[in-house]
Amino acid sequence: MTPHTASTRTAPSKGGAHPAVPAVSAPSPHTTAGRPARSGLGPSWFAAVMGTGIVANAAVTLPHRPPGLRAGATAVWVVAALLLVALTTGYGRQRALRLHAADPMQVQFFGAPAVALLTVAAGALQLGPPLIGARAALALGWALWSLGTALGCVTACTVPYLMITRHSFAPDAAFGGWLLPVVPPLVSAATGALLVPHTPAGEPRLALLLGCCAMFGLGLLAVLLVLSMVYSSMVHHAAPTGATVPTVWIGLGALSQAVTGLSLLAGAVPSVLSASYARGAAVLALVGGVGLWGFALLWLALASALTVREFRAGLPFSPAWWSFIFPLGAYVTATGAVGARSGSQLFGWAAAVLYAVLVAAWIAVAGRSLRHATARTGGGSRA
Repeated sequence: MTPHTASTRTAPSKGGAHPAVPAVSAPSPHTTAGRPARSGLGPSWFAAVMGTGIVANAAVTLPHRPPGLRAGATAVWVVAALLLVALTTGYGRQRALRLHAADPMQVQFFGAPAVALLTVAAGALQLGPPLIGARAALALGWALWSLGTALGCVTACTVPYLMITRHSFAPDAAFGGWLLPVVPPLVSAATGALLVPHTPAGEPRLALLLGCCAMFGLGLLAVLLVLSMVYSSMVHHAAPTGATVPTVWIGLGALSQAVTGLSLLAGAVPSVLSASYARGAAVLALVGGVGLWGFALLWLALASALTVREFRAGLPFSPAWWSFIFPLGAYVTATGAVGARSGSQLFGWAAAVLYAVLVAAWIAVAGRSLRHATARTGGGSRA
């Protein structure tokens, strides 16, 4: 990789590079025709774990749950856990970490493995006890949360640094994938809130709660910063097309995760702080949560319209399709959280309808992914 300098940060015209394909400042020994080489399994495939895991986790948050839903959700969580193991093993064997870090596109998806770990951790805490026992589920939740949090914090700090110092981008380069490196702390905050009651009372429990609040602030403000860049890019330059369209949905997932995190953190406050703080946290979770939920609804409408537009033009399958699933699942958990905290039946039934759409979308994308993986077996995929 060549260090970034002011002279290498070019500004091509609107008709230049596609906004989702940032320009590399200079070739490296691992590039071909000026572009970093890509190995068969990219970090974006961890979005499959995220999407599968959120299908399981969202089922737990529904206010209206038909018989058998929890058993089905547990089975889906097991699939997500096995998929996490398979992808981690396969990605590790490639030894492609440095190659992907040098690629301005692939590096954006480094947040996906962290969120995958955290999603499976949340499933362990909510669905694991009846299957593997309470102690084993808690131990697994702690381990996965710790790994995911450490990786997510490193990603949230390192990827922006690499973008500033090592990579060069056109003015229209911002796309939804830029959100993935900074989303993991938001997910860590929400999942960490589930661990607060299981932490020893006193300073350890207080430290965990405050740490989760700090990660919530880190993630939310970083997400809002990147969202403004993505929106500006879409308004001032060409509309997103092709594989970049599904990544617009990542904005929905980030905002929805903030709503869920507010609710879960508010639920953890009473076991740590005084009643006055608990009441304040509850008010913030409801009022702030509904406000962020409304912003997420706006982003859902925008992402849906852009997606319909692109499907009419013909949208080929790619791993980016998994970007539809986790954000929609996060919106289900956000809607359920607002409904549970407010007592609104409208939000409760909306969560149920959204969950049905989520399951249908997950089945469709999982089916296409299996066909894609089968077709590419032995040939290597540029994922």
